[in-house]
Amino acid sequence: MIKRRCSRVGVAWATPAALKRTGLPYSSVPERVETTTPDGVDYAWVMQMTFVITILIGAPIVAALSTTATLPTWMDRAEFAIRVGAPVWLVTSLIVFAYAKRNQT
Repeated sequence: MIKRRCSRVGVAWATPAALKRTGLPYSSVPERVETTTPDGVDYAWVMQMTFVITILIGAPIVAALSTTATLPTWMDRAEFAIRVGAPVWLVTSLIVFAYAKRNQT
């Protein structure tokens, strides 16, 4: 027995036969995922790229800078990562936002 998720019927899972009995239009093809065409800057893209670029470029910068600091405990290491990582994250986000703003379609 095949069961499909259908919120139109009011149940979490319904069989195709049950869906046909309701009189509602039924298709075995899933509904299309909606897409958007944002006006202006696509902030989701900016956040995603900030995350990726900060990990790829910012993490090695923080690691390199940590070699010059004395970090005897894990608490000191965490505080250092936050103190150095936050400005790296901020600068990266501003650069990515400026790039997106300049190259928006």
